[in-house]
Amino acid sequence: MTISMYDVSVPRFIHMLGNLRAIIGKAQAYAEAKKLDEETLPKSRLYPDMLPFTTQIQIACDGAKGVACRLAGIPIPSFEDNEKTLADLVARIDKTVELLKTFKPEQINGSEDKELVVKVGGKDTPFRGMQFLLARAIPNFYFHVTTAYDILRHNGVEIGKRDYLGNT
Repeated sequence: MTISMYDVSVPRFIHMLGNLRAIIGKAQAYAEAKKLDEETLPKSRLYPDMLPFTTQIQIACDGAKGVACRLAGIPIPSFEDNEKTLADLVARIDKTVELLKTFKPEQINGSEDKELVVKVGGKDTPFRGMQFLLARAIPNFYFHVTTAYDILRHNGVEIGKRDYLGNT
């Protein structure tokens, strides 16, 4: 059995973004119960030199849409990075998932050897489609989803592995 470029990307991104959305729902309930300012959790970070929760969500969303668009050979829509609240971040996730749902397998399958140039650390870096997806895009996406989860957990939101994995 072979697994396609589409199967390891778009449906997985949609699934994990859905889990992230549900986790943010728990964070919203937590913030209400604790009477936190609505910008407290979005501004939270694990360590002073790390990116805040908001940026983790933005990067995860941008990564998912960027992968699908690059592999499909279409322009990547730009989303403003203006989210300040958990509700704003849920809307960002919803917009990303809506976009991802428009992709069809035939747009992405067959892109294994597609030549791509992606900025990595400010430098143009060449990749082939599969190398980009498996060695760069997927690990980067999961890094930011995991870091977002960790920030909320660190701040006391009662979430666990089941929330992270969702209904797999």
